Amino acid sequence: KMLNKALLTHYYDIDSWDIPENYLTPPIPGRADYIHHIADLLRSNNYGKIPTGAKIKCLDIGVGANCVYPIIGNKEYDWTFIGADIDAVAIESANKIIEQNASLKGKVDCRLQSNPKDFFYGIIRKDEHIDLSICNPPFHASLAEAQAGTVRKLNNLNAEKVSEATLNFGGTNNELWYDGGEERFVRNMIHQSKKFGKSCFWFSTLISKQSNLKGVYKVLKQAKAVKVETIPMGQGNKTSRIVAWTFLTEDEQKSWKNTRWKQ
Repeated sequence: KMLNKALLTHYYDIDSWDIPENYLTPPIPGRADYIHHIADLLRSNNYGKIPTGAKIKCLDIGVGANCVYPIIGNKEYDWTFIGADIDAVAIESANKIIEQNASLKGKVDCRLQSNPKDFFYGIIRKDEHIDLSICNPPFHASLAEAQAGTVRKLNNLNAEKVSEATLNFGGTNNELWYDGGEERFVRNMIHQSKKFGKSCFWFSTLISKQSNLKGVYKVLKQAKAVKVETIPMGQGNKTSRIVAWTFLTEDEQKSWKNTRWKQ
């Protein structure tokens, strides 16, 4: 946590950052990687220029207590963010971070998702346009699997003792697991994204497990995504990838660029 604080202060001009006990402390370089890769995706759609500035709106699904994606995206590209989460404590924590950092005020709008089954309903407002959505989905399929993963990780680090608090995860259950795991989470997100296909240019998500790609591509095909991009990512010894999709036709993409992204 202290390392994150130092990195956020040094690289992203964050004066004050803290998260409640038992919430995920994300590795900053991996989060920055996602933001830079997705900015490059926008560049490839925008005549070789990354669209920047407050008119570019990014939706972070599962912003978490840490608010890290909005911090990075705002500092690097001056984008504005909507941070959505089903956890009221996480939203409260993210709002506190925004309040305590002048650079983030008015740039990040945190919205509580009242229905845990929904991704975009109740978050994207009528007539609201989102340039991209990002998501770091829960990895595990159950609490037991998540706990086993934590124990394994700690044992690998030669941790002498696994505390009850570590196993109990407190408020982080929804950050770590989802019934059906990463693949089902993403499949459900794709199904719902179709209904918002004209409100958002690019939908995207991280996919940690290579084996989940086949099922994800199948659902994207069923949903009739117009274009799908897979962007490989590697941080340290961990490989991952971003899958992005759009429902906008070539003409709709062109019109979007010319109305929203023109500098």
